[in-house]
Amino acid sequence: MQHVLVVDDDHSARSLISDYLVQQAFRVTAVSSGDELQSVISMDIVDAFVIDVSLEGEDALEIVQQLVSLSTAPVIITSADRIEEADKVLGFEFGASDYITKPFGLREFLARLKAAMRVRPAPEAGRERRTYMFGDWTLSMHQRALIRPDVGETKLTAAEFNLLVAFLNAPKQVLSRERLLAASRVHSEEVFDRSIDALILRLRRKLETEPSKPSLIKTARGSGYILDCSVTVDERPRLKR
Repeated sequence: MQHVLVVDDDHSARSLISDYLVQQAFRVTAVSSGDELQSVISMDIVDAFVIDVSLEGEDALEIVQQLVSLSTAPVIITSADRIEEADKVLGFEFGASDYITKPFGLREFLARLKAAMRVRPAPEAGRERRTYMFGDWTLSMHQRALIRPDVGETKLTAAEFNLLVAFLNAPKQVLSRERLLAASRVHSEEVFDRSIDALILRLRRKLETEPSKPSLIKTARGSGYILDCSVTVDERPRLKR
């Protein structure tokens, strides 16, 4: 299930967009400020952002620019008052995928959101500079390398890499199967419920000394899985406040 983060300080507009996207089988998180946005992206994977450009007391375009430097997820700008061509051009120059003027039809909005999500840019070198340290392991986002001193580099598939990052972003928290399925998706490919357990097992075999008695990735019966260790993050990117 694709995750859309809606940022709008207008409660009515935020609810309208969120409710419609939920009806269209998206997972939606709706917030009203840049601080709340930061909290979400520090803990969860987001597939697309919908941001109103007129956030009270904040420079939404600066937030857009920073998001584009941190993520390959498309950013859709919405606006009720900045409708001049120059404003739209500025939004695109800051990295937005689309600029939609309110009021807009929800069906058209959905079509434009889906179009933006189909055309994700390839991540640029250096875009992700976080390094995670957990247990005896180090994961470099920039190099996409999982390393342990005594064994060297361990290769990960794209789905395994995405899954591990989801755990590292939420250590000691139970992650539902739904969240892990969304995290494991690679572009338009789907990881189905019946294969998530196999994916967890493959990751355990690469991380655990005894995969049958895991000490890092543990099963939370009836709830999901948990990374049961402390995680240290170096140079973790954040929105500038």
